Amino acid sequence: MADSLLDLTVRELLDAAAARTPAPGGGGAAALTTALAAALAGMAARFGDDGSAAERADALRAAVAPLADADAAAYGGYLAATRLRRDDPDRAGAISAARRETIEVPARITELAGQVADLAADLARSGNRNLHGDAAAAVHLAAAAATTAAELIAANVTDDAGVAERDRAREIGATARRLAEAAVRR
Repeated sequence: MADSLLDLTVRELLDAAAARTPAPGGGGAAALTTALAAALAGMAARFGDDGSAAERADALRAAVAPLADADAAAYGGYLAATRLRRDDPDRAGAISAARRETIEVPARITELAGQVADLAADLARSGNRNLHGDAAAAVHLAAAAATTAAELIAANVTDDAGVAERDRAREIGATARRLAEAAVRR
């Protein structure tokens, strides 16, 4: 397999996601879905002659795409920490640090997905009418990615650590879903 999910063909990526392996999983899918949503928003902006929106979409895509690999690495780190011997004095600290990373990466994905949803919603409302469907698709994809990443955070919160990130991610996901619903009602 390639060193990065970004270097796989689409077919290879789909096969990797379907394989009986821990990663790529939901976090990688959320990051890549957000990147795809940002790409669609960028395309819609370019057809609407909105250079600043296109630049913003490109920047968001560049920021979120590497998080697909970061999520896989974070989960791999967590699995490695849980495999330490139970009597290892560093095990609890290693698990705690690794769990923290499994919260931080999806939290960043959620933040970026929320920004993509907001940008795409603006394009769906006021961009080139011929590209409304593409901008609306970007909002829907970003909303799905934000919701997915929020769910992953919730799965990794076991105590008070991460509760703020979980709640913030759920709020972003809910806002993105509202934007997606509004894009359809246009």
